[in-house]
Amino acid sequence: MPLVLTSSMETNVQGLLLGVIQEAAPEAYDKRIKRQGIVNAWDDPAFAAAVRNTGKKQLIVAGVTTDVCLVPPAFSMQGEGFHIKCVLDAGGSPTTLAEQISWQRLSQAGIPMTSTNAVVTELIKDWSSPAGQVAFPLLA
Repeated sequence: MPLVLTSSMETNVQGLLLGVIQEAAPEAYDKRIKRQGIVNAWDDPAFAAAVRNTGKKQLIVAGVTTDVCLVPPAFSMQGEGFHIKCVLDAGGSPTTLAEQISWQRLSQAGIPMTSTNAVVTELIKDWSSPAGQVAFPLLA
């Protein structure tokens, strides 16, 4: 499954992506799209091209913050015809109100919301498979 990562202003304000991402997906991490101030990742031509170049129309999307990093690109991707599923527990908003409004906006737009555990189980399908044996201990 292709993985496209992006960061925003990692040398100025926001810093690098989490180290666990680099450990889990070093190749995708090295190829991450480094946005220089563009807030909506989909507005960055390099990021949008990298996603389009995967050839996939069904996307699993997450962001550090739900209200800023996740909602805007999810809306843009949906508007371009992609089928989006947002992983909400992979990030969060700075306030409960911002998080609740983000969920409401996604729901009103018809964008499915899910959790990390749900995505993993949907992809694995069988705990006795080799992938299942690796994934099961990670779900806690």
